[in-house]
Amino acid sequence: MRVLLAGGAGYIGTHTAISLLSNGHEAVLLDDLSGTHAVAAERVEAISGKNVPLIVGDAADDDVVAAAFDDYGPFDAIIHLAAFKAVGESTQKPLDYYSNNLDTTYALLRVGLSRGIRSFVFSSTGTVYSDPADLPFTEESTTSVDLSNPYSKSKRMNEVVIEDVARVNPDVNFTVLRYFNPVGAHPSGLIGEDPAGIPNNLMPFVSRVAVGSLERVGIFGDDYDTPDGTGLRDYIHVVDLAEGHVVALEQAAAGYCVYNLGTGTPVSVKELVAAFEKAVGRELPQVILDRRPGDVAATYCDPAKAKSDFGWVAKLGIDDACRDYWNWQSQNPNGYAGA
Repeated sequence: MRVLLAGGAGYIGTHTAISLLSNGHEAVLLDDLSGTHAVAAERVEAISGKNVPLIVGDAADDDVVAAAFDDYGPFDAIIHLAAFKAVGESTQKPLDYYSNNLDTTYALLRVGLSRGIRSFVFSSTGTVYSDPADLPFTEESTTSVDLSNPYSKSKRMNEVVIEDVARVNPDVNFTVLRYFNPVGAHPSGLIGEDPAGIPNNLMPFVSRVAVGSLERVGIFGDDYDTPDGTGLRDYIHVVDLAEGHVVALEQAAAGYCVYNLGTGTPVSVKELVAAFEKAVGRELPQVILDRRPGDVAATYCDPAKAKSDFGWVAKLGIDDACRDYWNWQSQNPNGYAGA
């Protein structure tokens, strides 16, 4: 298949491009580079040994998407990863998040369907689940648009839009993938996560402490009702996650389908920090802080449906993720900007 990968130069996008190429598909990247660098696309080519075009443009612009089809199409499928994703920032910039995260979907669907795509894979989030009593979350767990932040709300709104569009396009495959905490990096160390400023997520923060650009790891709360008092999360290696996108693209049936992608085994904050210390080979300075508003004790999924329907299972664990993330960070202490 020939795939237009919107957000393709980002963290998940670059790894998904590698997975597409290694499984015999073709990928064209569309990215406005607002959260990444063009060098990420160059490194996809270096890893794969294949030509991977990068279109620098806004996936929310119909004309940009149409030009991608004119210049590099036809495309069999679109994988939509072109979203703003910082939960905290979304509460401060709600209009930016709603406009980008919804308008990209509208443009990609309008142009893609008019040009005859057969598959549309959407990157969603496990934060659309709204009832902690449902743990572990299955695809049938309670969802809501009454969520704590615009990022999560925008993802759930997108799901509603895509499901409605699917009803009037019954021959097209619309797949929604809900996942939780992507971590790790490509084992080559050439591509990885490169957040701007102070990271919002735990592993890049720990990694910045290990490389010396941040002072210490902050653990927000150690008094949760969990085995070690810290929050439990479903961390999925980005390589496994990328493979999940490709398998969903290849095997999902026509219609609207939702799948959880996760390990199903939650890892605590303290466990992740300890695994990263093992990868680095030394202890890292830590401090216990107050809980953050909105944080919950645990969130993780049951990925059984993905295994049942198309044989996907996460193969890599937290030790693998920490090893690979540290390999990336130690080779690229300043991220892509240092290339």
